[in-house]
Amino acid sequence: MNDLDRLLELQANDTATDQLRHRRTTLPERAALVELDRKEQQVRAEVAEPQIERDGLARDQKRLEDEIATVEGKAVHVHKQLYDGSMTSPKEAQALQADLESLKRRQATLEDEVIELMEKIEPLDELLSGSKVALTAIDAERAATIASLAAAEAAVDQELVATLAARQVLVDAVPASLVAEYERIRGGAGGIGVARLQGATCLGCHISMAAAEVDVIKRLPAEDLAYCPDCGRLLVR
Repeated sequence: MNDLDRLLELQANDTATDQLRHRRTTLPERAALVELDRKEQQVRAEVAEPQIERDGLARDQKRLEDEIATVEGKAVHVHKQLYDGSMTSPKEAQALQADLESLKRRQATLEDEVIELMEKIEPLDELLSGSKVALTAIDAERAATIASLAAAEAAVDQELVATLAARQVLVDAVPASLVAEYERIRGGAGGIGVARLQGATCLGCHISMAAAEVDVIKRLPAEDLAYCPDCGRLLVR
């Protein structure tokens, strides 16, 4: 096996390495994670307005409940004044009784308003609870996908380690100047720096040469490098 044949093996190794690196960056788990992020954003967007509405209703409910507590406190105070035995004036007692009845009516009105708010909040809570379940499921799926991605990356990395170790053996078996020329061409030729000449066709660009061009290449001394006139890659003839 001559140096150019070894260079072809190096090319095969580099192509395999490129494919492994491409596979690592395009693992399906990466797309799955992007999709999970999209789903999460969609769920959060769908409940953004309901959440704002629910928060507003909750504030209104708290305000009403605080007012109810205040009214109840006043009613207790008035009731105590009426029935603790200290009241001697019928007129004052009548006024306190009217105040107590007014407070009770106000309390009933406020409690009705709280019930109305709770009825509005209930369907919103159901919707928001459903979104929490969906987000929890997304989080669980994301965790599983991240674990799967890590395992897939580790498997590819293991292959890369073996491929790169084999590459070093090939590089060591080829003259450094030839490797440098190969790397120079490979860097600007889509990752392919050397190709076999099969008949009149360069297997790098798959373009057939004129018979005169093939004849010139085949007449070159064995130690001379030959290049494809169309793609500029090194040719193994």
